[in-house]
Amino acid sequence: MQEVISHRFSQVKLLETALTHSSFANEHEEADRDNERLEFLGDAVLELGVSEMLYERNPEAPEGELTRMRARLVSEPALAALARELGLDGLLRLGRGEELQGGRTRDALLADAFEAVLGAVFLDGGFAAARGVVRGIYARRLPGPGETRRVKDAKSRLQELTQKDFRERPAYALLGGSGPDHAKVFEVELTLPDGTRLRATGPTVKKAEQDAAARALALLRGTGASPAGED
Repeated sequence: MQEVISHRFSQVKLLETALTHSSFANEHEEADRDNERLEFLGDAVLELGVSEMLYERNPEAPEGELTRMRARLVSEPALAALARELGLDGLLRLGRGEELQGGRTRDALLADAFEAVLGAVFLDGGFAAARGVVRGIYARRLPGPGETRRVKDAKSRLQELTQKDFRERPAYALLGGSGPDHAKVFEVELTLPDGTRLRATGPTVKKAEQDAAARALALLRGTGASPAGED
């Protein structure tokens, strides 16, 4: 993993923790920590790193377009795809139960691990090191000048695709919310015209709907994604 992300850790324990799911930590006394706190750091590092790149590469794009591009690039399905490409799925330390339930293939778990690795790099080498890793990973994945106006959010792209293929729009339903007011998590269900249903969660209803739409796009385009909640 150090070779893949081009960062040599001075504190390798941080990388080990980034690859440790809570299910493994709960089953092994020697694993005193899981990757959830590192994920928290990595999420912030990722958003800032990607935002900076988009800002530099698209000097004419308004704030709304930059926000939509960033949302697509850091969505759960996109991060899970990156995690698989980097080989994170094969390096995760999972508990026996999580392993048997297919945790190694879950988008949410892989996306979290990807962010945790960035958090580990940040603690190990500071923001400059983490920024370098983000730039290395996203160098060929960001839209450049002239492409921005063709980039649409996942909901818009999914609507166009379903209207073209099914002549119908997808339907979104709010299933509920949980958690304290300052840290709410909302769950939505997306129903495609063919009856397929997918679920996603997010800190806002809009974010949850965008993630559900991104999963649906991956499914319809045959990328091999396995959206949570799919019937």
